[in-house]
Amino acid sequence: MNIKISNMKYDFHTHSKYSADGYVEPKTMVKIAAKVGLSGIGVTDHNTIKGGLAAKKYENDEIQVIVGSEILTDKGEVIGIFLTEEIKSTLFIDVIEEIKAQNGVVVVPHPFDGIRSTSLHPTHYDARFIDSVEVFNSRCVRQAYNDMAKDYAKENYLNSIAGSDAHFENEIGNAGVETDSDNIKEAVLSGNVTVFGKRSNIINPVTTKLLKIWRGPKI
Repeated sequence: MNIKISNMKYDFHTHSKYSADGYVEPKTMVKIAAKVGLSGIGVTDHNTIKGGLAAKKYENDEIQVIVGSEILTDKGEVIGIFLTEEIKSTLFIDVIEEIKAQNGVVVVPHPFDGIRSTSLHPTHYDARFIDSVEVFNSRCVRQAYNDMAKDYAKENYLNSIAGSDAHFENEIGNAGVETDSDNIKEAVLSGNVTVFGKRSNIINPVTTKLLKIWRGPKI
């Protein structure tokens, strides 16, 4: 689905109620995305595409929904976007292969984040498996982590991407990419995007942790 709007803006990293640490209804996420001026939203729930598929039902001429998932691998978290099927593997290389097999795009979210134990710390060797690096994540407590991600992308000639990592309504659209292309997948793969973003209130990630603890294991 191509939406012909100039200066299109996409938030490529959000979570719905289908994540253990999320609670927002997919339908609500699409409505908010439109309200804050996004052209599209990537729903990337932890280890499942259920949220993205649910949100896709509410896609319209104003908002494009990109189905994705943030998968916890043996090396750290990897995001696959433009997915059509669940990722079943948990080994880093196997997850990459599954994403590629369905013509998805491999993104490393919040790399080098020293606070999140699930963050991937990619090496120069790993770069060959990566399409885009999330060089701005609104929930990175320290800007230095985003700067390290940006440096890694530049040093390894990788494309940049960004996302809010929203778990609550007020975070959707806090970060993402802007492009004048009417084919967002092509724009992402070619690097024809400009990153934008602002930091999330520290209360949001703290509340997310409390919510996850309260719920217990889910996904």
